[in-house]
Amino acid sequence: MSAAPKHDVYQAIADSSRREMLMLLAKKDASIKEISEHFSISRTAIVKHLNVLSDANLVSDRKVGRSKIYSLQPEQLAEVREWVSYFEQFWDNKLSMLRHMVEENVKE
Repeated sequence: MSAAPKHDVYQAIADSSRREMLMLLAKKDASIKEISEHFSISRTAIVKHLNVLSDANLVSDRKVGRSKIYSLQPEQLAEVREWVSYFEQFWDNKLSMLRHMVEENVKE
């Protein structure tokens, strides 16, 4: 039986730096060095963020020579997609109401 992750997907994506790292890894697998080139924070901070993402099963890593290469594991994001999709009904309703109000104001 596997242990529960230390961080869940919501905790992991709560930080803007980690979301940006996920966006980078969605484009291509990358080493810590490559990832750190996109941020003004220390490599130690990058590693800590990657550890949170790894704990939430959003990224995986593999050794290639002396480097660690990180890859996106997007399957975990399905939970977020399902949660957000529930609230789309409210957004759609608000947009419909706004469209109706605008159309009524144009008629006047």
